[in-house]
Amino acid sequence: MRSLLVTLSLFTMSIVYSQGQTRIPAYEAYINKYKDLAIRLQQVYKIPASIKLAQALLESDAGRSPLARRSNNQFGIKCKEEWTGLSVLSDDDEKNECFRAYRTIEDSYFDHGEFLSKRKYYVSLFTLDIYDYTGWANGLQTCGYATDKKYAVKLLNLINTYDLAKYDRMRLTDKQPVISEPIEIKKSKDFEKKHPELVNWRRRILQVNGIHYIMAQPNDTYEIIAYDARMKLKRLLKYNEVSKGHTLANNDIVFLQNKQKQAAKGTARHIVKVGESMYSISQMYGIKVKSVFKLNKLKDGYIPKQGDILKVSKK
Repeated sequence: MRSLLVTLSLFTMSIVYSQGQTRIPAYEAYINKYKDLAIRLQQVYKIPASIKLAQALLESDAGRSPLARRSNNQFGIKCKEEWTGLSVLSDDDEKNECFRAYRTIEDSYFDHGEFLSKRKYYVSLFTLDIYDYTGWANGLQTCGYATDKKYAVKLLNLINTYDLAKYDRMRLTDKQPVISEPIEIKKSKDFEKKHPELVNWRRRILQVNGIHYIMAQPNDTYEIIAYDARMKLKRLLKYNEVSKGHTLANNDIVFLQNKQKQAAKGTARHIVKVGESMYSISQMYGIKVKSVFKLNKLKDGYIPKQGDILKVSKK
């Protein structure tokens, strides 16, 4: 399958670059509106942002097609046997076919990731390099995403016309730059005796939703982090909404500032995965736990289930 995709990629590229390129203002506006969401979901589902945007442009005519306007369906995804959500009927290969419908466009973007990542037909795509948008375009056609024999050519034309490949190498922190220089903290001799493994320890400060955080390392505790951050333990626990004695796991997010009431602009929904909790979701987006409950009008004690769609912002 992989060799077939490579061969088809080279053939398709020769076709794409032989065609003229004209930019449509409505397409540019659509890209500007949803590029951040595509970038975030590339990190979640490992689908190139360029491919997600190109498919959305092609399948929905930048959100202007009758199906997209009626259902918020940006990717032309049909109901399939596993779908239990909203739906609409629309003509495609046959009359009155069942298409998925969504409450928001953001929900459609999330479901596109779920659809590709969980269906066996597309397994081969996830063996490709994340930056190989040509292989992805050809793979979608080969795997049967659409019946249009020029589907890959059309996707690649859109990617090249609107320079979508640049988004594959971006992260949301491009707008909120990561503090790239590690911060070295001086430690007392008593502390060094108790924690010799941390004598030369450095932490990298990151950002999400405009809030600084660090990733916990093996054997970390809130006491250790509070000491190194020159911060009162009580304040650090409050920022992370935990009580004294809470155990940290490797790579847990630990915030050094108060969390927000909603997620960053461009992120509206989260699809719950196995093992996630309301707390882990709140940490992921840098928002308070009570805000997640409030945004979704849920009562205390609610336990999210795999596949649940939760709001993480008002828009």
